[in-house]
Amino acid sequence: MGSEATRSLALDFASQIAPPGAIDIRRFFGGSALVRNGAQFGFVMKGTLYLRVDAAMRAEFEADGSEPFSYRAAGREVTVRRYYAVPAHVIDDPSLLRRCSERAFDATPRPARKSSKATLAVSLPG
Repeated sequence: MGSEATRSLALDFASQIAPPGAIDIRRFFGGSALVRNGAQFGFVMKGTLYLRVDAAMRAEFEADGSEPFSYRAAGREVTVRRYYAVPAHVIDDPSLLRRCSERAFDATPRPARKSSKATLAVSLPG
């Protein structure tokens, strides 16, 4: 699956999950990331939607036969257990897909806000 097809699939999933513009689609290695409020909660890679999971969601996805994202690097298999392929029955049910996506977003750490170097000056009457 080419990068345009992957992006198109990611846009399709995003439109099912949230209102237009609520999810950004960004390049992510050979796929497309799903990002909301600066937090990547999922991605599409080689035609498969992966969502960030917490322990409970991981157990549910595994019970459905889902597997974690994996790739080959430096001659070995790397498994990323934070992201699991979304089971087909979830993808086929728009309300269930939205609920799982919300859970994935909730399981995703938010980017830290940059702290300001500014100091607050206080003048005491006196």
